[in-house]
Amino acid sequence: MRSQGIVISGGGTGGHLYPALAVGRKLQEKDPGIRLTYIGSHRPIERDLMERYAAHFIPMRIEGIKGRGLKSLRTMVLLPFALIRSLLLLARLKPGLVIGVGGYSAGPVVLTASLLRIPTLILEQNLTPGFTNRLLVRWARKAVVAFESSLAHFKGKGIFLGNPVREEFYRLRPKPRAAILTLLVFGGSQGSRVLNETMTAALPLLAPEKGNLRLFHQTGKVDFDKVKEGYVQNGFLDAEVAPFFFDMAGYFEKSDLVISRAGATTIAELVVAQKAAVLVPFAEASENHQAKNAAELERVDGAEVILEKDLTPRLLADRILFYLKNPERISAMERKLAVLKTENPAGKIAELCFELMKKKG
Repeated sequence: MRSQGIVISGGGTGGHLYPALAVGRKLQEKDPGIRLTYIGSHRPIERDLMERYAAHFIPMRIEGIKGRGLKSLRTMVLLPFALIRSLLLLARLKPGLVIGVGGYSAGPVVLTASLLRIPTLILEQNLTPGFTNRLLVRWARKAVVAFESSLAHFKGKGIFLGNPVREEFYRLRPKPRAAILTLLVFGGSQGSRVLNETMTAALPLLAPEKGNLRLFHQTGKVDFDKVKEGYVQNGFLDAEVAPFFFDMAGYFEKSDLVISRAGATTIAELVVAQKAAVLVPFAEASENHQAKNAAELERVDGAEVILEKDLTPRLLADRILFYLKNPERISAMERKLAVLKTENPAGKIAELCFELMKKKG
């Protein structure tokens, strides 16, 4: 009899890990005795997050399948080792279910689980399926999608439940409008060079209004010193600049407007928090998925989208000053996001997990 443990695999960025943690939390609420194991990559962000959440985490050395030249060769060399390690881990853990949350580290684990006849579930957080999930869907029992229009990609296995978001985002209180505009700028868990440089270059244009602006900026580790110096040089001495904000929900609650990339988890958090945003999709995202994600919010008039090729310091400064002078526009965008909300996706995914475990074999 297979023990009732669950393996959650995937990652590479916080965008994959946070949905995994949200589902894991709901699984433990419904069954406090369940054994959860997270399998991800060796990236420091994963180790840091999992330590913070006291999760049982096993890193695996694997890289993205796509690539050319030496990168592709390195991936092909590592892949057999990842498959063997997956086999050994699953044989030891004997899970009742394996969940793939996207990212290249999900591939070997979900594939190996399917070969061992362990039930598998994949989560697709983007509007268009990523490379890994397109490969895995033929072996998965079910695929949970964040957007109803994504069901067509999953050959009858898809189920629309929404993107799981951490519980703290559901508890945020609406922020009253004030004369001061509070901005939250971030480019995902690893930061964005484009957003960091453009925002820093926009600061001299915003300086005349610095008394009416409050800024929080998550930079990632690489650009932190340079961005921090830019804020100081331009007189934004009260700006809070950090490589990473662990309490992102808290910063959402304190902010009027978000300026960010358009990763799937960011999109889901904006919808749940009903937070207006200026989105700059990552131009090199696979399948152009960030632009497609952002378009869903723009479609309901819940966000403004600026393509990376159009982004300049002047344009960014102008849009910030527009929202400073037109706070009612922010309120309207927030209201429009309500139509995209889904109820308790993490809880519903947890229920689906237990159903799949009952139907194993």
